[in-house]
Amino acid sequence: MKPASFDYHRPDTLDEALTLLNRYGDEAKLLAGGQSLVPAMNFRVAQPAVLIDLNNLRELDFVRDNNGSLSIGAMTRERRLEFDPLIARHLPLLTETMPNVAHPQIRNRGTLGGSLAHADPAAELPVIMLALGARLKARSGAAERWITAPDFFKGLFTTDLAPDEILVEIELPFMGAGTGWSFMEVAPRAGDYALMGVAAVIQLDKEGKCQQARLVYLNAGEGPLEAKAASKSLSGADLDDSAIETAARTASQDEIQPFGNLHASPDFQRHLAHELTIRTLKLALARAGKDRLQ
Repeated sequence: MKPASFDYHRPDTLDEALTLLNRYGDEAKLLAGGQSLVPAMNFRVAQPAVLIDLNNLRELDFVRDNNGSLSIGAMTRERRLEFDPLIARHLPLLTETMPNVAHPQIRNRGTLGGSLAHADPAAELPVIMLALGARLKARSGAAERWITAPDFFKGLFTTDLAPDEILVEIELPFMGAGTGWSFMEVAPRAGDYALMGVAAVIQLDKEGKCQQARLVYLNAGEGPLEAKAASKSLSGADLDDSAIETAARTASQDEIQPFGNLHASPDFQRHLAHELTIRTLKLALARAGKDRLQ
């Protein structure tokens, strides 16, 4: 099938894009990488009357060192996230995750902001934003505001963005010394949507105990899901096998809410979550311990 007819605009500046969005409101859709929107339009699942193409907005394509955090423009391509040296140095969890995002051809066009605004519960990047404590900047014609990652993702393909707002920037604090991280997922084939995935970030204190932990899951509910009780159970603990098993059991049995699909029942997704939690925590612990010795 081909998309229904629509009017097309390709603004050169953010101000022009915001003016168009304010003019057309709910009739308009924003085109970033187009890796989700264009197929939806071809199948006529989405039928916008107006398409506002953001690909000329070079001002939203950047990675900047803020001396303690990185700012990444919403139109930054996913391929750049995979290979940028600043990201590799300060946000290694993001670098590690990127090869799991679809295929290289899709990462060449897909954007960070497009993925986050789409809010697919099976997407990797929303999970990483929660795991790393991101803040997201939204702009309208009248104002701008910062939104924390937990407040940004509201549910199935739903975010806190207002109809007249554009996501313009994402800020991520550096992963400090003593931090361990890991991302793992299970998919039917490389590049397919994952049946289950988890990001683990832990911070060790000077005695080697867990000072803080964060476990975030994909395809485990209506959006990226942080297992807060499981994470809290690790705080102040020695991360031995018993503590890790308790966290894995709490997250997989009590906190996630998988829907199941053609390839996996909810029970199998819970099993995957349990095993992935154990593996990610053990790898994160090993990395945190190595970092402390350097």
